[in-house]
Amino acid sequence: MTESNLKLRMMIVTALFAAIIGVLAQVTIPLPLVPITGQTLAIGLAATILGARYGTISVFVYLGLGAVGIPVFAQMSGGLGSLFGPTGGFLFGFIPTAFIIGYYLEKTSFTVANAVIANIIGMFVALTFGTIWLKFVADLSWTGAFMGGFVPFIFVGVIKAALAAWIGITVRNRLKSASFLYA
Repeated sequence: MTESNLKLRMMIVTALFAAIIGVLAQVTIPLPLVPITGQTLAIGLAATILGARYGTISVFVYLGLGAVGIPVFAQMSGGLGSLFGPTGGFLFGFIPTAFIIGYYLEKTSFTVANAVIANIIGMFVALTFGTIWLKFVADLSWTGAFMGGFVPFIFVGVIKAALAAWIGITVRNRLKSASFLYA
């Protein structure tokens, strides 16, 4: 297979993961300030399967789709209002989250144990970005932002990190053995 065919294949898979993030974002458990969504699971899957470069690009594509108004964010929302509202920090935090998960795995190895560690680190990155953003956008105290934007998501975040690791490594191995993934 030529280099250009491999790059095309990776671009298609990257776009597919942007769509997967948008679909899983619609799986929502509503909470007062910020809902629990499938977005973070999807971000972990993208980075675990695709690595730092393509996983991060899939997040950029996802955010770009939402920024132009396509309703791919949680609760079928989209547009700049979503990016700059209370949940914007989490959305922007997905960029370093995907990069860090993929980078960690590329520098260690693509095993379930390393993927769990990488996804837990990624979860803390996303929650930190979201909490800091929430503090300023919602005009909350640091304690209020931490209690509203961080604490409620730790337990579910660890579960999603473990799921993203296990499913991600399984899918990655199968895609690689089928010569469908070269990242």
